[in-house]
Amino acid sequence: MDAAVSRHRDREERSWLRGAPPPRWVRVLPLALLAGVSAALLASPHPLDIGFVLGAIPPLAVLSYGPVATAVLGVVVVVLLNIPALHLNHPGNTDLLTITFVAVLSVFVSLVRSHRDAQLVTVRTVAEAAQLAVLPPLPEHVGPIRCVGLYRAAQRETLVGGDFFDVREGPRGVRAVMGDVQGHGLSAVGTVVSLLGAFREAALDQPDLEAVAARLDRRLRVDSAGTDYAELFATALLLEFSSDAGAVRILACGHPPPLLLRGGTATGVQVAAGTPLGLGLLDISPPTGLTLRLECADRLFLASDGVSEARNKSGAFYPLADRLTEFAKDAPATMVDSVWEDLNRYSEAIGDDVAMLVLSPTPAGAVDGEASPEQGTLARSPTDPR
Repeated sequence: MDAAVSRHRDREERSWLRGAPPPRWVRVLPLALLAGVSAALLASPHPLDIGFVLGAIPPLAVLSYGPVATAVLGVVVVVLLNIPALHLNHPGNTDLLTITFVAVLSVFVSLVRSHRDAQLVTVRTVAEAAQLAVLPPLPEHVGPIRCVGLYRAAQRETLVGGDFFDVREGPRGVRAVMGDVQGHGLSAVGTVVSLLGAFREAALDQPDLEAVAARLDRRLRVDSAGTDYAELFATALLLEFSSDAGAVRILACGHPPPLLLRGGTATGVQVAAGTPLGLGLLDISPPTGLTLRLECADRLFLASDGVSEARNKSGAFYPLADRLTEFAKDAPATMVDSVWEDLNRYSEAIGDDVAMLVLSPTPAGAVDGEASPEQGTLARSPTDPR
């Protein structure tokens, strides 16, 4: 499942108390109460003093109905209370004026709620459009690389937090980034915007990954200079695929290394851990990259520390490599969903942003991006130093 589908599913799962459409039972409740009172009156051989129950119908209608429907239900309640044969308006039991006032007040509250909901929809639409501009959905393929991403922001009702990823094709092949800035939630979005913009330019202009990392480091230092965030930093994982997807060069700047899924087993790529971005240490201690040869069925799994540092009740970290081995036979879209669901079962509360990215080489002749085992190993990249 790509990032757009994941975000859409999140919005569908949002609680109705936080802006989602109310569940069906909330809409049925006023009608069910009205039908229940009517059925009780018809079934009972004696008059029932239950007219006061009808007074709850207009306030319940406010939860899910507009002002017109609320007014209609209020009128029905008042009419029923004025039918002598129903014996609903016994003196001293049901205050007709009070219920009439409640019905009118419910219509006013429903009108206010409808206007508020319309404003919230507009604000949410604008916010989602702005956040999607920061982190747009990944295309299914970027050059010869198949991409599947999943993003979950720690802060409710947001699409973007302190993690970021992107995949871009340039004159030197496909380049990808996975990063995590200091902090999470909306407070980190400004830094994410700055780093993603720098990466998208550097992916087109810079000759190698070291130069891309230097551009990101400089961007972060310039943005944090003279502000309250002078010690702001970010971790990043940079990848550059050869033109035929036969090899990938990996550079780590304080970020957890990717996992390679090959032959049904997930293993960590032994890339040297460099210094984080924004500390001005890349010139003193530049990161050391690693060139990895790829086979047709290989997958690279990149994740933020929101995945690897999730803990269970006993404090044990989430065993990502072991879990990926269990999900190795899944399609990439199913894999990220499986990891997310398993992560939620493993950890009671995930308090950090979570980002996952699966990158797979798709050579010419592969069907739907999946290479067959008979295709063997991809041709060696002409830029592979080995």
